Amino acid sequence: MTLEFVTHTPVTAPIESRGALEHAARAFGRVPPALGRLAESPLVIESFEALQRLFEKSTFDEVEREVVILMIAHFNGCHVCTAMHGRLLASKGRDQAVVGAAVKGETIADERLEALRRFTESVLVHRGDVPDEEREAFAAAGFTAAQALEVVLGVAAYTLTTYGNRLTRAPL
Repeated sequence: MTLEFVTHTPVTAPIESRGALEHAARAFGRVPPALGRLAESPLVIESFEALQRLFEKSTFDEVEREVVILMIAHFNGCHVCTAMHGRLLASKGRDQAVVGAAVKGETIADERLEALRRFTESVLVHRGDVPDEEREAFAAAGFTAAQALEVVLGVAAYTLTTYGNRLTRAPL
């Protein structure tokens, strides 16, 4: 016997997951297949929605949030998040060099975004125990202690989905 994950719609999802899928359909014009699969567990989709909403309230701007998300997606090997958030970053007016570097976890020419990418990577690699030199570089780029914790919030939100997408083998 093997685990099979259904790509749910607002009609087929467990009742508790339907609201999240209806919201996604309104926002994207359809239910992204990855969310349709996460809807198998109402707790998971509800948790992701709550964490995502909170991360969107962070003091990072849209581009900075996408850099954090892309670093998490790259680190966790989630092709779904890498593709989707790469497109979102490109839609924010960033040139292809920034998008390509962020998607691949490579150096970003913009020093502030690069400090954010490196700090996020360090949070992931060191499981939160970020070395002093990365903390200092993050602060020198103009980021705050609150924003360091907001990176951790992003890691919580998007580790949930990247792991979920990989587990369910969500299609692009």
